[in-house]
Amino acid sequence: MKKNRKALIALLSFLLSAALAVCFAGCAGSPGSDDGQQSGAATADEAGAHDELNALGIDPGSLGIYPDVKHDEKNKAGFQLNLPNKGDTVAVIHTSLGDITLRFFPEQAPKAVTNFINLAESGSYNNTSFHRVTAGYGIQGGHCGADESNPNGVSSFGGMFEDEFCDSLFNIRGAVSMATNSKDANGSQFFINQTTAQAFAENGGWSAYDSMWSNVKAQLDSYKGSNLIPAFVDENGDKFINTAAVPDSVKQLYEQYGGNPNLDGAFNAADRGQTVFAQVIDGMDVVDKISAVKTDKNYAPSERVEIKSIEITTYQP
Repeated sequence: MKKNRKALIALLSFLLSAALAVCFAGCAGSPGSDDGQQSGAATADEAGAHDELNALGIDPGSLGIYPDVKHDEKNKAGFQLNLPNKGDTVAVIHTSLGDITLRFFPEQAPKAVTNFINLAESGSYNNTSFHRVTAGYGIQGGHCGADESNPNGVSSFGGMFEDEFCDSLFNIRGAVSMATNSKDANGSQFFINQTTAQAFAENGGWSAYDSMWSNVKAQLDSYKGSNLIPAFVDENGDKFINTAAVPDSVKQLYEQYGGNPNLDGAFNAADRGQTVFAQVIDGMDVVDKISAVKTDKNYAPSERVEIKSIEITTYQP
């Protein structure tokens, strides 16, 4: 029975993966300054993302799904592309292929921002590498330490810390997010989304994500009353993006700039995703250059792409 169950879950996972070729995205910052007082209502409904589970007769709480999404009443979709204010804290990642400059979002993701800055200032990121590179998807690096109990790297807090999902930050091109392999398992690793608008469209755009969500709902509906649902959620939780909960303004943002909306925790019915804590404001050409390096079958660069150091400084227009 266990063998058959595992085979079934593996097959379903494969079918759902085939429904959409997912890619990490990166986005160059648009002109303008961020005065921190932009108008616009919050862009996602925390309850709305998993309301459809209730509609299917599935209690999210029974699956351990208790979304905790930060509602940002001050900033509207797209504010992350604005340039920081003079004197704001920024980071310059000095890599073997060039420099990448980031702005931070301490109000929306305070722990992730503090963690990154602490690791950078302590030199923990020095001489680490971008160890996983997927062309047209993103670049991942920043693994610190060799603690097997912290597979995503050792954070500045000494262990894993929780996700920080916000309904005004998205995994668009150039967004910098925590890299994790499970819920609330943030460590030191981060990735930079690199998918372009063209790649987003060629991968099927929002129609592909609509189909993926429809497939997920169909499988959940067929599993009602069985003990297969928890295993299905564990295996495919990253595919639970409820496209009905995504506002048009956010959909347009991805269509214009590219990115990976399936990584946005604010819209995931299973409360899965990656915490966005920064945005590239300069050096997307370097991100693209890194994403184009040759890799092996495990997406490891054939030649080491090194993070020499990360400089924490203040923004000067």
